Amino acid sequence: FDVLFGPAYKGIPLAVVTAIAFSELYGKEIRYCSDRKEEKDHGADKGSFLGSSLKDGDRVIMIEDVTTSGKSMEETVPKVKGAASVEIKGLMVSLNRMEVGKGGEKCALDEVKELYGFDTAAIVTMEEVVEYLYNRECQGKIVIDDTLKSAIDAYYEQYGAK
Repeated sequence: FDVLFGPAYKGIPLAVVTAIAFSELYGKEIRYCSDRKEEKDHGADKGSFLGSSLKDGDRVIMIEDVTTSGKSMEETVPKVKGAASVEIKGLMVSLNRMEVGKGGEKCALDEVKELYGFDTAAIVTMEEVVEYLYNRECQGKIVIDDTLKSAIDAYYEQYGAK
């Protein structure tokens, strides 16, 4: 890929810090770009995007904090594809909440993959977070006890992807 794209607002620092990490860890310069919620019409950085401009032929990786319903991709994909003739190679999220997407059956990440045709992946899933923190002590307290675990299980029974 050529560009890390972090959707506003939480994706912005993720794209920036990931580009910095690529440089420091691998000596590879990766451009980053983010959108704005509102277009800026003045100054040196006016327009709809921050960071590097998207160019025809760019291969783009989108990077986000979390995917719940996939709604943010409805706004972001058209913006990115409308800026230049780019190929979106994939979406990487920090946390897959494992909730059903807008279709009501599949996980939102799976829906995004199916709808837009690019790969999706997550660093961790909510199931992994819960499993790790269940009955584990942190700073002198159990993070997820039996009561909270039961509430989480009930929530995912109703809203979780099957």
